[in-house]
Amino acid sequence: MQVAFFGTSEFAVASLEALISHRHTLQLCVTQPDRPQGRGRRLMPSPVKAAALRHGLPLQQPEALRAEDFNAWHPEIGIVIAYGRLIPLDLLAWPTHGMVGVHPSLLPRYRGAAPIPWALLNGETTSGVTIFRLTERLDAGEMLLQRSVAIAPRENAEQLARRLAQLGAQALVEGLEAIAAGRASWSPQDESRASVAPKLTKAQGRIDWRQPAAVIERLVRATVPWPAARCRWQGHELTLWDVSVRETSERREETVPGTVLQMEERAVTVATGDGALDLHEVQPAGRRRMTIGEFLAGHAMKPGARLE
Repeated sequence: MQVAFFGTSEFAVASLEALISHRHTLQLCVTQPDRPQGRGRRLMPSPVKAAALRHGLPLQQPEALRAEDFNAWHPEIGIVIAYGRLIPLDLLAWPTHGMVGVHPSLLPRYRGAAPIPWALLNGETTSGVTIFRLTERLDAGEMLLQRSVAIAPRENAEQLARRLAQLGAQALVEGLEAIAAGRASWSPQDESRASVAPKLTKAQGRIDWRQPAAVIERLVRATVPWPAARCRWQGHELTLWDVSVRETSERREETVPGTVLQMEERAVTVATGDGALDLHEVQPAGRRRMTIGEFLAGHAMKPGARLE
């Protein structure tokens, strides 16, 4: 098919690559303008731009989407994946078959910008992808197909996103084949099951040790790589990248949450509001990510110390 592709983040790259490998014609790729990143605030291209340049694809980076700016192209279908902006109503009807999206959730659950983190925060054991038609309402259009996967017990948002990106690419190719062959079957979403997954804020990464260990463990997994789960140690920020719920511990009911209970080569055990948490990988402020053993080699942490 003749395709117009709208995408920005790394999640969209797998689908772009799949379209190319299955010989769809990319009339153009639309991605957001380069943004300043890192400490030096250098302008950096989006992952989709980098992929488009590798393949020599036509590329557009508009600050705003206006239908009149796309009159030179006549795609059969538009694909929108993690573009980062709503598509204007008049642009939705531009391609012959309209616009189709790949969403990393089993719609109508978790509509919005952050379906993967919210699924993990809420303790879901299953996730998946949905191929759906874009409408003026966010992620609410008719569905073409869905594919589900089990969430691994210690899988974080970054790892799950990589798996769902590949699953979404496969489902997209399958969906386009059905559309091209005239055998696509669309079904409405059940509004009674709809939920919203807004973008996380940096404040949501702040750890409250009074919460149960299972809740904090889900927070850590859900916020990789952003905004990352953080606490304070000796007045400095400490980011937690890998933790697990301690199945058994000597924690006493009167122990203050955030207190270090014990230290081992591969884990530091910390008391929470209910149960205890093992810390496996951390990152002190201004330093790289490191195993807990590497951290202990340079920091005098002892049982009874407090994480704020």
